[in-house]
Amino acid sequence: MDRSANMRAIRAKNTHPEMIVRRLIHGMGYRYRLHKNDLPGKPDLVFASRRKVIFIHGCFWHFHGCERSHSPKTNTDYWLPKLKRNRERYVETEAALSDMGWSSLVIWECQTRNIASLSRVLKRFLSKHTLGEDNGISHAISRT
Repeated sequence: MDRSANMRAIRAKNTHPEMIVRRLIHGMGYRYRLHKNDLPGKPDLVFASRRKVIFIHGCFWHFHGCERSHSPKTNTDYWLPKLKRNRERYVETEAALSDMGWSSLVIWECQTRNIASLSRVLKRFLSKHTLGEDNGISHAISRT
């Protein structure tokens, strides 16, 4: 019963790592839309004019591989396929977005602990040019 209550309390939107990223990006002067359900994967942050999206992934839920993404010790027949499928789903989502001309970036929960490094990653991603920008000069679409 306790585990069920814990699982129900875990949010999909407005998580602590997401709020850190949102505050940081807003402070940089960028504006965005949230959780657009008309794009594959319902990205956490959408920069429509730049055709860029950001996903903020929890290390456990997306099997990142860092110290926060430990393998479950109980009920592994349920959890391991579920976590593996989460990871596979993101690969499919990224490919679909790329096919549509969108660039995507994943920010991992563990990355939100180092704000200076996270800030550099975000600035680099958001300042990169994509096709159609920079007065007609074409640049390769980045698959970050």
